[in-house]
Amino acid sequence: MLLTIDLGNTNLTIGLYQGETLMHHWRLATDQTRMPDEYGLQLLGLLTNAGRTLADLTGICLASVVPPLTGRVVQACHEYLKQEPLVVDTGVKTGIRIRYEDPKAVGADRVADAVAVMHLYGGPACIIDFGTATTFNALTKNGDYLGGAITAGINLAAEALFTHAAKLPRIDLQRPPNVIGRNTVHAMQSGLLFGYVSMVEGMVMRFREELGPEMKVIATGGLAEVVARETPVIQTVALWLTLDGLRMIWELNSSNSCNASNR
Repeated sequence: MLLTIDLGNTNLTIGLYQGETLMHHWRLATDQTRMPDEYGLQLLGLLTNAGRTLADLTGICLASVVPPLTGRVVQACHEYLKQEPLVVDTGVKTGIRIRYEDPKAVGADRVADAVAVMHLYGGPACIIDFGTATTFNALTKNGDYLGGAITAGINLAAEALFTHAAKLPRIDLQRPPNVIGRNTVHAMQSGLLFGYVSMVEGMVMRFREELGPEMKVIATGGLAEVVARETPVIQTVALWLTLDGLRMIWELNSSNSCNASNR
């Protein structure tokens, strides 16, 4: 079985695959104070909770956008899972061409998303990832990753309002009763949710002008479903898109992938 790990700024998203099937998945809070032993015990605990042992594990594929934690998680994999993880970085085969001015600057999660979309849906496509940052990623018909746009994520914007505006409370992101909020909480929910929905609709329109009318729109990330319910421009919600991409990257790079997929 293959363990996939997407190490993000807010969440640590983990998947356990048997062949192409995602058997188990977990979303944990990223904690930059954790030591390798803590991550190791946590990963081992998840594996045990899934009813699996180290003997069932054939590989690990890791994408990280948190450099200070990458080494700790790699060490945890070595010491507790007895595996050398494949870290998605420069030199790793992906099957897509990165046309960014500096390919090294593209986040590993964005690369994994693009790989998954190219294999599962095809291009051209706009991939929207609702994470700590909200990213819009452009994939051509031929599988070229062109780049995209990056803005603050919805939860990050909500936290900024709470932190920097003395009279504004911390809120849960929920759909308010109306666009015109009649109290502060509903007004903030409206601005955050419907404001981001309008931004998504506008960005999709602009991406389509450059990629063509046949462009597909795929959304992923923790808030993808919340936003997709409010707009028809998001055609597909794929919550575990990054994990699927990591599985595909592992298969492209591992000489043992054929054996692993049969276990």
